[in-house]
Amino acid sequence: MNIASHHALFAKTETKNTDTKGSNVESLKSEYPGMHRETPTGSEHSEADVDVPVLIALFNSTFEDFNTRLVLGDDEPIYIPADSATPYHQVVFAHGFFSSALHEIAHWCIAGEKRRLLEDYGYWYCPDGRDASQQADFEKVEIKPQAIEWAFTEAVGRKFQVSTDNLNGAEPDREGFTRNVAAQLERYKSEGFPPRAEQFINALSSTFGKGKSSGSCSSIINSTVTDTSKNTLTANWVAG
Repeated sequence: MNIASHHALFAKTETKNTDTKGSNVESLKSEYPGMHRETPTGSEHSEADVDVPVLIALFNSTFEDFNTRLVLGDDEPIYIPADSATPYHQVVFAHGFFSSALHEIAHWCIAGEKRRLLEDYGYWYCPDGRDASQQADFEKVEIKPQAIEWAFTEAVGRKFQVSTDNLNGAEPDREGFTRNVAAQLERYKSEGFPPRAEQFINALSSTFGKGKSSGSCSSIINSTVTDTSKNTLTANWVAG
């Protein structure tokens, strides 16, 4: 099950280099020991993914020039720009889930400079339970970030599954959505990824030492699932 805890957001129209995995992983752990302090120590994280602290450290070191940190959150994912209390931007992912972190990073990689100065990039929540029209909007705007997330997942050698995340709403077309995400991934591979996404794909591949596809597009199309998470990112997503 792909537990990505994606956002459900709408455009705001109202107020409201080729080292082995082992050596790179150990280097990141030793270089960024403070990253572990962002991981809750409660029992709910006792079975936490051991690669999550490495992923946090890798993102923070790769994008140090952007004054942005990947942060493990307890609840729903959120993007929080720097303010007087916290002098750096935060990409907060949900519950220690590796897949949630990759998804939130993917959205950050396509958010434009002005969007990155706004909480949740200036969008507002639309929770699980979307009607058919809202779900169609979600699927349109999730294609690019999920294609990038797919590439991230391939770079670390894990299995990717799309998220349609609408358990209590209109029934999504999972196969159709997966085909669209797969097609976008192929376009990115032939035409080039957004610069930050490309940079992080290379960093992931180098650090985790895999960089191999965890499954063909066709095989993943036949094994799509929905998230159990509450929220998913949707509607009128723009990068600028």
